[in-house]
Amino acid sequence: MTSLRKLGSSDLEVFPLALGGNVFGWTADRDATFAVLDAYTAAGGNFVDTADSYSAFAEGNSGGESETLIGEWLAARGRRDDVVIATKVSQHPDFQGLTAGNIKAAADASLRRLGTDHIDLYYTHFDKPEVPVEEIIGALDELVRAGKVRHIAASNISAERLAESLAFSEREGLARYVALQPQYNLVSRDTYEGELSALAERAGLAAVPYFALAAGFLTGKYRPGAQVDSPRAEGAAKHLESERGQRVLTALDDIARAHDVPVATVALAWLAGRPTVAAPIASARSVEQLPALLGVAELELTEEEAGRLTEASA
Repeated sequence: MTSLRKLGSSDLEVFPLALGGNVFGWTADRDATFAVLDAYTAAGGNFVDTADSYSAFAEGNSGGESETLIGEWLAARGRRDDVVIATKVSQHPDFQGLTAGNIKAAADASLRRLGTDHIDLYYTHFDKPEVPVEEIIGALDELVRAGKVRHIAASNISAERLAESLAFSEREGLARYVALQPQYNLVSRDTYEGELSALAERAGLAAVPYFALAAGFLTGKYRPGAQVDSPRAEGAAKHLESERGQRVLTALDDIARAHDVPVATVALAWLAGRPTVAAPIASARSVEQLPALLGVAELELTEEEAGRLTEASA
């Protein structure tokens, strides 16, 4: 059985791949969502990442669709105690921002949609610098004390604001962030490495990177002249135009051939092996897309292979 990883200073233990819920209720309907969740958990997966705003960005949706489907699956399968559920606050159309009142109201709405009495990991989705960290942490601490949230985390936050938040929590004895969700992958390293990653390491925070496969580019399906049927194709294909993107693809191809695994598995394995990273996030809209993601739990790159990817992506 795949070893679970401790999430920062928390008591949560998670599978080394977090299943992204952004596609649930968007490119994956109810049946596809249930099938993907069934297959992921059958393989030992236990870490599902969503947000209250998923997928308000899709035509005809109003936000909360992903949480609702996950909640229906949890109820249908009776798996609530087996799965670590992470969700986020600040971007739902009806619950914008990080004021204390909004954080608490949004959490209650998420709990209703998820059909549960607690959220395992609750992220501030996008930091709002106009709101004092004291107000944000104070509201999150109330949720923890009420038993509605087990642990808190931050996504899309500056090193300065993160440091302020951690210092306030420690000074006042309030709930403290245990994890960080940055954008981070082989073609987007400066979005995490440097001041932010150094702070996470010093503070003992776990990183749970999103865009782990660069909107699909790091699956290897985007090649010169190739047509890919994906709503994210335009964003992923732009990496083909850079020298770094080409270098990374070449290195990924070589290493994938050596291990006889998909390119995506190698890209995730590099990320999973980086300092502070507990579990990259990747989503699957069909069961067929899952094996390449789940393979990260079994693939261990050699020091030379990891070094080659680090150099190619510099």
